[in-house]
Amino acid sequence: MTASHRLAGMLVAIVVVALGAATPAAAQDRDAQEVSRYALTESGLAKFAQATRNIAAVPGACERKEDEDSDDLKSIDQMVAKLNSVPGIQAAIQSAGLTSREYVVFTFSMMQSGMAAWAVSQPGGKLPPGVSQANVDFFNTHEAAMAQLGKENTCEAESGDEESDE
Repeated sequence: MTASHRLAGMLVAIVVVALGAATPAAAQDRDAQEVSRYALTESGLAKFAQATRNIAAVPGACERKEDEDSDDLKSIDQMVAKLNSVPGIQAAIQSAGLTSREYVVFTFSMMQSGMAAWAVSQPGGKLPPGVSQANVDFFNTHEAAMAQLGKENTCEAESGDEESDE
């Protein structure tokens, strides 16, 4: 597993739950639409990268508690509340020029675009409905920058997580 995957570990686990869990259809649809409508930009990526670095510098932000269950997080609102419940996280994100909600939505949009980029790259692959081609193009253009951000992740060093890519 790469460092970029571990950096977004908390949010990655939450994405599947948020966008695919058995939640009220209207709330799930609103969240999915918000993620799909979000436009990935250079400015957004710069702020996201800074926020991610800021989060890694927050004492205790990298700790994963065994008793925490991301299955309880079924909406973007709940994910934002979870992030903001960790002392220092909200300030770390805001100091980079984002709200916690923008940080979560950017993360989901980048992940959605990455999955769509993979789907399109497969033989006969097509852009999934509701996914922005511009965001997929943005993802493809900035994939290396995201990987570099993962390499800068200090949370990996703190957690002692040294898994290989195999």
